[in-house]
Amino acid sequence: MASMARMKFHVAVTEESLKRLNAYCKDERKREERWIAERRQELLIPGMPRRAAAAVRRDIRVQVTQMRRTGEFAGTRDHIVTRAVREELRARGLDRKWPKPPEGELDTPGRPWGTPPSQPMGAGGYTDRVSVNLPYDLGDTVRRAAHWTSKTAVEALQEWADRWGDGLDVALREAERDGIPAELALMAAAGRPSAPQSALEIRDQLRAQILTTGDLIRASIERATGRSQPEIPDEAEK
Repeated sequence: MASMARMKFHVAVTEESLKRLNAYCKDERKREERWIAERRQELLIPGMPRRAAAAVRRDIRVQVTQMRRTGEFAGTRDHIVTRAVREELRARGLDRKWPKPPEGELDTPGRPWGTPPSQPMGAGGYTDRVSVNLPYDLGDTVRRAAHWTSKTAVEALQEWADRWGDGLDVALREAERDGIPAELALMAAAGRPSAPQSALEIRDQLRAQILTTGDLIRASIERATGRSQPEIPDEAEK
């Protein structure tokens, strides 16, 4: 069923962020288990007929599901991050209907055009990865929001690259991906004029305007674990 479809995201995170998320999940799971144990102790009477006892256990499970849905229980990691993603989108004013991007735009592998080269795991503070499954509609909103929010900056960075090039590192990576000899890529890059400092500063400003799906989910994890709680505007203010 469409309502059960999920979209998976793999996100690089810091060790500290992952530890906080796992600790939060563990604490909430224990709290949920204590509540279930207390309800069973309260409602399951010794000598109760088997069918009646099964009905009690079923009702307790239904209550737990409802309390996860309302946020009274955190539930699984996916539940936790899903709620935080919804809050993060609202806080940024991105929780809306976004138009569908041009065909194939969201299916391109790798990072969006113009974002700084991704750091290898272990550099830049990212040492771990988190996989989360979001409801399909929510995951699609995350992808579309990142695309359209970044569109103007991406186009400006494309124009910047047409004039100044992407630099030797990017040229070599793209040449390797496309099967072009490194020598040819180096010759092409060497033939371009060097970007002055002012142009490099403009590139950095444009890069800072790009929002990735990873940015959104990392911010949501920080929100879920209490590290980032910006005020969420009312619907009327959006």
